[in-house]
Amino acid sequence: MRTTAAVLLAGASAALALTVPSKRTVDHQDINDTDILNFALTLEHIENRFYLQGLQNFSQQDFDTAGLPSGTRGFYQQILQHEQTHVDNLTSILGGSAVQECTYNYPVNGNVSNFVALSDLFEEVGTAAYAGASQYIANRQALLMAASILATEARQSAWINNGVRGVNPWSTPYETPLDLNQAFTVASAVIVSCPSNNTQIPVTAFPPLNVTPAMPVPGQNMSLLFTPGNTTSNSSSSGNSSSLFAAFLQGITPTFIPLNGTVNGSAPINVTVPPSLQGFAFVAITNSSSEHGDNVTVAGPAFLDIPFDSNGSLTNNQH
Repeated sequence: MRTTAAVLLAGASAALALTVPSKRTVDHQDINDTDILNFALTLEHIENRFYLQGLQNFSQQDFDTAGLPSGTRGFYQQILQHEQTHVDNLTSILGGSAVQECTYNYPVNGNVSNFVALSDLFEEVGTAAYAGASQYIANRQALLMAASILATEARQSAWINNGVRGVNPWSTPYETPLDLNQAFTVASAVIVSCPSNNTQIPVTAFPPLNVTPAMPVPGQNMSLLFTPGNTTSNSSSSGNSSSLFAAFLQGITPTFIPLNGTVNGSAPINVTVPPSLQGFAFVAITNSSSEHGDNVTVAGPAFLDIPFDSNGSLTNNQH
């Protein structure tokens, strides 16, 4: 049975992210480069602590016993060095306004395969976050740093998914960008609490979106369970879902599927997974059939992992 980060994070409450000092924005018009760099530092702290704890808890023998390729632990040590460098550089640039590390709960449960699956999610979300955040960066040097980190995160994700897990190193010709709150919603599910004096950053988590199965099959039904927020547009927090859509985010061309049924937070709504979907993707609930940014997101996104092999065929071959 393959382990996916979507399954591991299903038990983690995205509501925990609300303990992070934050303010709510709709279209991020008021965001500045310091906010963006602190947003990036928040994600880098999550990754850095994750790899540090993982390598402290798992020996070379643990990696060998799990049947992982030779050199896996050594490459993870290099990734840790990358993340520590990102943390150090961003902290130095931000000075006294830099956000501090929080307390995290990574659902690894003493299992190396879980560690690998979560590392894949963090690298993919990091790549998607930097891709989405780039549109808000004004300073050219800050943009250059973000682009450089994005490329490294993408290389790390490709190695983990292909070199370690033995499946697709990429998904589509384009990376999937996530808006700020969308990326924070996925990544912050592991945050327990943050220092009360942390610099406030203009991001916050949307209500969680639970999907079943967490490893969907394209063309088949998937159940969505959520209690929508961000109801400032044409949606309501309960009642008929005719104004809500499942936005499948992959590459730069999302697919919108209208939802049918009653949204009450306790009964799931079924949706057909797009037949062409494969690789890494996200699904969010929006109140728009043409936009998919933070201003129209009402729940999620949730991370989807549909691996494929070198022939483009779906596969279950993951560690």
